[in-house]
Amino acid sequence: MPLAPLEDYRRKRDFARTSEPRGKASRRRGDEPRFVVQKHAARRLHYPRLEAAGVLKSWAVPKGPSTNPAEKVMATPTEDHPLDYADFEGVIPQGEYGAGLVMVWDGNQTERDGALIPVVEGVAAGHVSVWLEGEKLRGGYALTRMRRGPKEAWLLVTERDEAVDARRNPRLSRPESVISGGSLEQVARDGR
Repeated sequence: MPLAPLEDYRRKRDFARTSEPRGKASRRRGDEPRFVVQKHAARRLHYPRLEAAGVLKSWAVPKGPSTNPAEKVMATPTEDHPLDYADFEGVIPQGEYGAGLVMVWDGNQTERDGALIPVVEGVAAGHVSVWLEGEKLRGGYALTRMRRGPKEAWLLVTERDEAVDARRNPRLSRPESVISGGSLEQVARDGR
């Protein structure tokens, strides 16, 4: 029997110890679907989440998203996260699932030409194509499932479109949070 939305997420966390959201926020009617790219310094850095069916579908991408269509990066699906996780920035305590620093690196909307992105159907089919309108990432991105099963693997690629600029590397040139403007170290010091 499939898990209810966010059941896996909540089962892995002790909300008396972590400041991560439990997941009570939902999208307001008329809001565009969101994406968030969180820099999560746990065992290794990982990044993107896409809104779909009232949750954030999530992948760990240790290298982070690229702006170069020639670069293909591995992505591993993780549990769905609540929509209010898109604004979460802080420290997950040691001993908790995903212990480490979380910073909102980029985010905004996943919409192009007024058409909503069918992320749910794309995940089921094994191919998700989205248009990201963020502060650091803008343009088409595609996630394609390469392997099914317990060690499911996806590839994240930058699509060749009018927004592509392989010379730009926001992972290096723009490491700061889009919420606080701080670095991972400043997020740790603030201890939110």
